[in-house]
Amino acid sequence: MKDFGTNVVGGVTPGKGGQEIHGIPVFDSVKEAVDDTNPNASVIFVPPGFAADAIFEAIDGGIELIVAITEGIPVHDMMRVCAYLEDSSSRLIGPNCPGITTPGESKIGIMPNPIHLAGNVGLVSRSGTLTYEIIDLLSRNGIGQSTSVGIGGDQVTGTSFVDILELFEKDTKTDAVVMVGEIGGTAEEDSIDFIRQMRKPVIAYIVGVSAPPGKTMGHAGAIVSAGSGTALEKIKAFEKAGIITGRSPKDIVLKLTNILEK
Repeated sequence: MKDFGTNVVGGVTPGKGGQEIHGIPVFDSVKEAVDDTNPNASVIFVPPGFAADAIFEAIDGGIELIVAITEGIPVHDMMRVCAYLEDSSSRLIGPNCPGITTPGESKIGIMPNPIHLAGNVGLVSRSGTLTYEIIDLLSRNGIGQSTSVGIGGDQVTGTSFVDILELFEKDTKTDAVVMVGEIGGTAEEDSIDFIRQMRKPVIAYIVGVSAPPGKTMGHAGAIVSAGSGTALEKIKAFEKAGIITGRSPKDIVLKLTNILEK
């Protein structure tokens, strides 16, 4: 994150206060870090059993943006976190996500540094690896990104597709959006009504066409129940709503190129 240009002002590990890592001070609590450095964002790498408490501490510290990288936080813990967020001024991205990156400005999370190119296309995705793949392909074809956001692949997350699409719709630096979804749940379908109202073009890409029912594919949220949550069902729902869909990463590039040229 430092190499990318992010202004990392402090770290928190209880019992390690007073140390320095790469010249960055370590604090025993978020409150101490907030009082000393006045941060506006926090990134959580805490193991699953303790991650919810770390998120609560960041919320109590009044930090505006919290990015939880941790995978495998218990669902019940995340339900408590989401309820706590409702009465706060904080936004949580994740958990089980790669974070958020604005090329040329800042990165919070674990996206690879070299793949990004500054531009005018927003990207929001449930899959971390697919986020990297799509960003890299866009950059190799000269299509830069305004901001890329991985919302996380767990069953309960702090930020939805609609939340990020709404921000992209308002963002003056974003002219088009790529949305990458996967099997399981209804997060993609829940965004359809909002996408239809957007002024900016959105290309939806849903992966997992060959995933067998009843199998968890990587993410805790990526499981197909009998008769629902399949990639084909999601694709059909988007096409029925008149939303542009990509059938492969290369197809996304071709369709996005046509949109940007127009």
